[in-house]
Amino acid sequence: MAMQSIQSQPLPPGPSNHEERRPIPYRNIAVGAVMNVFQVTTLGQPMEVLKTHLAANRHDSLKDAVQKTWARGRWTAFYQGLIPWAWLEACTKGAILVLTSSEIEYHVRTKIPNASPTLGGVLGGIGGGFAQAYLTMGMTTCMKTVEVTRSKVSGQGIKPPGPVEVFFQILKEKGIRGVNKGVNAVALRQVTGWSSRIGISRFAEESIRSVTGKGKDDRLRFGEKILASTIGGALSCWNQPFEVLRVEMQSMKSDPTRPEKPTIVSTFKHILKTSGFKGLFRGVIPRIGVASWATVCMVGFGDTVKALVAPKR
Repeated sequence: MAMQSIQSQPLPPGPSNHEERRPIPYRNIAVGAVMNVFQVTTLGQPMEVLKTHLAANRHDSLKDAVQKTWARGRWTAFYQGLIPWAWLEACTKGAILVLTSSEIEYHVRTKIPNASPTLGGVLGGIGGGFAQAYLTMGMTTCMKTVEVTRSKVSGQGIKPPGPVEVFFQILKEKGIRGVNKGVNAVALRQVTGWSSRIGISRFAEESIRSVTGKGKDDRLRFGEKILASTIGGALSCWNQPFEVLRVEMQSMKSDPTRPEKPTIVSTFKHILKTSGFKGLFRGVIPRIGVASWATVCMVGFGDTVKALVAPKR
């Protein structure tokens, strides 16, 4: 009887075996899309055009790139590829990046004991960059490069085809692989780029907290966030060779020496043969501008906007 009464007593409450799941904040999709459209429409696309020109025309100087771009259509030439490809890319890749990286950073912070913000940033950038490349950026990045590198000179009074016509022409001739050409190089660039941008930015934030005497959970001032994001963006450009590979694989510039069916390895050898080691870093100066501005918008401004739209507790 005594044993039965002991066994029938309810057990004291203990930790639940089923952890309550945090709802995914889908508002971050809107934050990412809006911030990326803002980034590309302001300073992003002009620097993207110059960077792409230099990567495709590796013997041109930055001055040559500016002059040739201006000659193609004055200030509007600096926004080639903005509509529809850059806007489409910005809406999708910005949403994917902010949602994916925020979720990964949250789970690293809550599930891995003593994990640093830098580790969370690196892993979030890897996941976000991978998702960006294979879910949306293969097609849109390819078409942006096509817009900047293809000839727009009309022949025999025939008007050159518009961007949507070119898209369907490539799709008809080469299929889905044609409009996703260079997607593996895009993935290399995005994974290494965003893991570096977010990781270095988080490390810079930790360093700023240490120097200013702020605690781990203390918020940084707006200027401190922007400084950390700028550092992260600029230092992430060590991966410029992946960007040059990507542009070369997607370029429509006439070059009989380029491999007919380019792979990452064959394109790498082609660039070294025709432009030397320095050719792998062509366009790095405007790329630093692109990367810094993108990181300021997506990490610095993005963190601020996410905090503003988060539900108040």
